[in-house]
Amino acid sequence: MRWRSGWSRHGARLLLGALLTLVAACASIGIFGSDTIGRLDAMLGDMRMRVETPQLDPRIVIVDIDEKSLNQIGRFPWGRDVQARLVTQLTGHYGVGAVGFDISFPEADTSSGYGVLASLARGELAGVPGLRSQLERLKPQMDYDALFAEAMRGQPVVLGYSVSDRQKKGVLPQPAFTLADLNGRTVTAFAAPGYEANLAQLQHAAQGAGIFTALTDSDGVLRSSTLLQRIGDGYYPSLSLATASVYLKARAIAPVFTQTLDQMSEAEREHGGLDRIAMFTPRGQLTIPVGEALTTTIEFRGKGGPDGGAFRYVSAADVLMGAVPADVLRGAIVLVGTTAAGLNDIRATPVNAEFPGVEVHANLIKSILDGHFKSRPDYALAIEFGQVVLVGLLLGGALALATPAMAVLLAVGALACALGVNWWLYHSADAVLDSAVLLLLIAALFVANLAWGYFFEVRKGRALVSRFGQYVAPELVAQMADNPDRYSMDGESRELTVLFADVRGFTAISEQMTPQELREYINLYLTAMSEDIRDSHGGTLDKYIGDAVMAFWGAPVAFADHAGRAVSSALLMQQSAARLNQQFQARGWPPLQIGIGLNSGLMHVGDMGSRIRRAYTVMGDAVNLGARLEGITKVYGVGIAVSEFTRAQAPQFAYRELDRVRVKGKTEPVAIFEPRGLLADADAAELALLASWSRVLGLLRARDWDGAEAILLALPDDGLRRLYAARLQQYRATPPGADWDGVTTFETK
Repeated sequence: MRWRSGWSRHGARLLLGALLTLVAACASIGIFGSDTIGRLDAMLGDMRMRVETPQLDPRIVIVDIDEKSLNQIGRFPWGRDVQARLVTQLTGHYGVGAVGFDISFPEADTSSGYGVLASLARGELAGVPGLRSQLERLKPQMDYDALFAEAMRGQPVVLGYSVSDRQKKGVLPQPAFTLADLNGRTVTAFAAPGYEANLAQLQHAAQGAGIFTALTDSDGVLRSSTLLQRIGDGYYPSLSLATASVYLKARAIAPVFTQTLDQMSEAEREHGGLDRIAMFTPRGQLTIPVGEALTTTIEFRGKGGPDGGAFRYVSAADVLMGAVPADVLRGAIVLVGTTAAGLNDIRATPVNAEFPGVEVHANLIKSILDGHFKSRPDYALAIEFGQVVLVGLLLGGALALATPAMAVLLAVGALACALGVNWWLYHSADAVLDSAVLLLLIAALFVANLAWGYFFEVRKGRALVSRFGQYVAPELVAQMADNPDRYSMDGESRELTVLFADVRGFTAISEQMTPQELREYINLYLTAMSEDIRDSHGGTLDKYIGDAVMAFWGAPVAFADHAGRAVSSALLMQQSAARLNQQFQARGWPPLQIGIGLNSGLMHVGDMGSRIRRAYTVMGDAVNLGARLEGITKVYGVGIAVSEFTRAQAPQFAYRELDRVRVKGKTEPVAIFEPRGLLADADAAELALLASWSRVLGLLRARDWDGAEAILLALPDDGLRRLYAARLQQYRATPPGADWDGVTTFETK
């Protein structure tokens, strides 16, 4: 019977969890796909890469054609004579290990003007004696392409080039391998029909060349790179692979096949069964894992650029002038590229939307040198499928039995574990695994169980509403229905802040208006005040008493800043009243003015009343003082009066001291204040005004009538000033007795 009872309560949830797990398992092994899941996996992979801390690699240095270089050398592209000097400086003066140009040179450099002079010597200036011989003598100096080629000859220099959809321009380097080298296999690779390569003169002088064309994902972000691309029958290396090959003095780059043709399935034969390429160096064979279509995941380190922290940048101008310390460049791999604005070598990457293209190659070279690649292993699908099934069944069962609070902890814990395992495999095993399906499954299980529980808890919530709806305000009922164990309507004592607001002269107002107008007048007023109390600062509306409003803060929801919320609400209510007053007067209605009293202290709060009618309300001396303060605002000509207790708990406001009063029913005096706004917003003039009022009251209490009057007369004319001017006249005419303590006593409510 116990088993049947448990199944009747939780069986449907368990079945729902199993169904969601089945759907997720199918998605994880590709039975059906989703662009949303793919985008989420890409986003998670980007976040995973961004949390890695970069470490400076001194082996790779980027010679930056930056703004400084353009200012000193001139606009880009530079003449090949400048490139020749740059190569000579790097290889001869600094002794670098290899130079990779993230630049192509597909066209001849005619910037020296030699061609124009030679044409003139054959034409208009053919009769000038010795001109042709002089040009022949100057030709070696003015043939910039020859200068550049000579500077590269015998040096570890690699040129860059791009692939193209149409044209074939320039001369390709030797391929790493060809179709003939594959012995009948077919290796899938990105294929390009055309290219824009380098001049033959330059390519023959360089030790190699590599493709720098970037292949972005569908969202325009660069996450992976080809290590080899196919052009015609040849497979040509990327700039990063070619540069690393020259640096390591590799004699060949070749595919590595782990299976013979007989051992492979039909699908494997179609793709060649290639998962690695080998670089044969004097120190041995270096193998590099490759993914689909001979690609690899780029492991971006740092945010990129001179301040990215992963690679050192030096200005090309400093290299040409020999201003770079020798130990920075000696033996290093140098990549020549640009970060200058307008030269269009910026890529959107997972770590930075404006990542220097040259640093993409630097990251790939670092991975090659370290033999450290992030890749998706062959067993990735098995791990992803196993995680989905295991987590789905365990979490689905646990959530069906858990309380709402425990369900949140379980779901958060499962998410943390899933992300933690994924990060550990990425960081420690270099395994790139997808986790979007697993995370979506965890979220779906949590939401499904929460929704299921909610629908069944609605009946319980409705019963609660039916029971307490006649006692408390609707907003309190809603909170209690959401979490009934958290709230209690039992009487208790709490530190709260109470507010009383009343319309000035409401009796006279009601006599001037028709019943319909008065109804609209009071409804508009009460609506605005209620919104300022409840919606803006989380107050609890206690009741309407005719035109008066009573509210409090700190119960049923406890607020540590209940006094600050109450003062903010009071200031907002006065602003709303001023706005309504303009609207009312525009309609020919009587003007609207309100007085507000606030007090903070220990109050009794709870469900109080009779058998016939009850209400959630507050009582106590502190409540009575708040009501008295509202009544005496009209005496002092102010819109808001707060007690010293409220002021002490809301020190973030600027206050004007009004008086020390003894209200009816109280023997102890209390200081009262008018809040003027946030203290941080008060200017020097406002602060000086408040200080002057404090001095006036201090001098009055010290019986220095003349001193108080001198300051008072300099203050702005308002109701408070007129009140104290009248009191000064009274004190002079009839001085207070010797036992006068400076307190104003009110005998009426």
